[in-house]
Amino acid sequence: MSMRDFSSEHFVLEDGSKIAVIGGGPAGSFFTYFAIDFAERMGLDISIDVYEAKDFTCAGPKGCNNCGGIVSESLIQSLSTEGVVLPSTVIQRGIESYTLHLENGSTVIETPLREQRIASMFRGFGPKGNTDDKISSFDDFLLGLCQEQGARVISERVSEAIRTADAVTLTTKDGTKARYDLVVGAVGLNGKALDLFKSICPSFEPPETTKTYISEFQMEPELIDKHFGNSMHVFLLNLPNIKFGALIPKDNYVTLVLLGTDINMEIACSFINSKSVMKLFPRGIKLDDITPCKCFPSINVNGAKLAYDDRAVLVGDSASSKLYKNGVGAAYITGKAAANTALFNGISAHAFKKYYQPVCSDLDNDNKLGKFIFSVTGIIQKSHLLKGALLSMVISEQKKASHKRRMSSVLWDTFTGSAAYKNIFVRCLNPLLLVSLIWNIIKSTLNLIFKKK
Repeated sequence: MSMRDFSSEHFVLEDGSKIAVIGGGPAGSFFTYFAIDFAERMGLDISIDVYEAKDFTCAGPKGCNNCGGIVSESLIQSLSTEGVVLPSTVIQRGIESYTLHLENGSTVIETPLREQRIASMFRGFGPKGNTDDKISSFDDFLLGLCQEQGARVISERVSEAIRTADAVTLTTKDGTKARYDLVVGAVGLNGKALDLFKSICPSFEPPETTKTYISEFQMEPELIDKHFGNSMHVFLLNLPNIKFGALIPKDNYVTLVLLGTDINMEIACSFINSKSVMKLFPRGIKLDDITPCKCFPSINVNGAKLAYDDRAVLVGDSASSKLYKNGVGAAYITGKAAANTALFNGISAHAFKKYYQPVCSDLDNDNKLGKFIFSVTGIIQKSHLLKGALLSMVISEQKKASHKRRMSSVLWDTFTGSAAYKNIFVRCLNPLLLVSLIWNIIKSTLNLIFKKK
C-alpha cells in the first residue's frame, strides 16, 4: 500500500470524517466494506452513510438491479479471502458446464479446471411475483455486511449535490441535508444520478452505453433439471444486433440474457423464437405465460472519463466495467481501489488520478481487446463454414485432457469473463490452437464441397 499523498493536506480523511456512498449495489458495498476495513487497520474513526432507495428484499423491479446473475468461482474465492463468504442461500445453482449452441449443432464445454466453475444468483429477491423464501439477494447480503460493520443505510434518493470549500452537501428527495468529506458514486448507469455528479465533477463524462435484454422464465425445478441441467446455455446465432445470448438455470427460474447493440423487443423475440432456443424448453410451453419479468437495461461499453474530483469519485459501472461480462468483478476491483486511494492516499483529484485512475484505465484498455475479440466472434456468427469448424474443434477437444482443450478454454473465459481479455487474446495466438483451427476450417470446407457434389 502506498504512502499518503500530502500534496493537499486538507484532502485527507481524519477522525470524524464522514463519507456518503450513493448506491448500495455491489460497487457501493465493496467500497464501503473496504473503506471501513482499511480505517480500522489505521485506527481511524470514520462514518459512512449508504444511500439506497431500492429494497433488495423485494421481488421485481423494486429490488432488482437488472443483472443476469452470474459470479465466477474465482471471484467467490477472492471475496472469501477478503472475509466476504457468500451464504449457500445466495447461490441459486452451481454451473458446471456450458452448452454451446450454433445453427450447425451443439456441444457441452466442461469447466477447464475445478476452480473455474460459476454460480447463478439473484441480485434482488427474484422476479416479480416471487414468493420463494429460499431465495436470498446477493446485493442485500453485501449491504447487510456493510451494516454489520457499522455503515448506516439511508433509504432515500439523493436529489442534489453542492460543493463547498471544504465539503460536499447532499440533499435527499424529502429535503434532508447532510455534509460529507467524501462522496462516492455507485449509481450504475442511472442518467439522473450521473447528472448529479456532473455538478460536483465538472469534467466528468459518463460512460457510453447500449441496451441489452433480460427476462425470467418461471419453471418447476424438476423441469429445469431435465431440460437445462447445471449448464449455462450459450448461443452464437446469426441474428441481428446480438453478440451473445445465454439461458442461465437457477432454482425455479431460467434467466435469459441478450448482449449486443441496442436490442429491442423485436430482436429479442427473434432470438426466443429461434429453433435453437425453442428446442430446449418443454414442448408446447408458452413462454409468454411463464415470463413474469423482462427489461432492457443499459450496460457500459466505454468507460467514463475523469470519474473523480476533489472529495468525489465514481466506482463500478458509473466509471469502468468489463465489456459485456463480470460486472460484479469490476465493481469489486474499482470499489476496493477507490477505498484504498481514499484511505491511504487522500481524497483529492490528484490522489484519485494517480492511484485510482490507473485501475480504471487497465479495465478500459482491456475492453479494447474485448471489442476486437467480439468482432471476430461476430464474423464467426455470420459464417456457416466457420461455425462448423468451431463446433468440430470443440467437440474434438472435449475428448482430450483439460490442458489440451485450448479453444474450449478460450470460449469458457470469453463467456464467463473469468479472465482478462488480454489473457484470452494471447491464448488465441497459440500456434497449436491456430493450427487446429485452420485444420478444422479445411475439413469443414471439404465437407461442404462433398455435400454439394
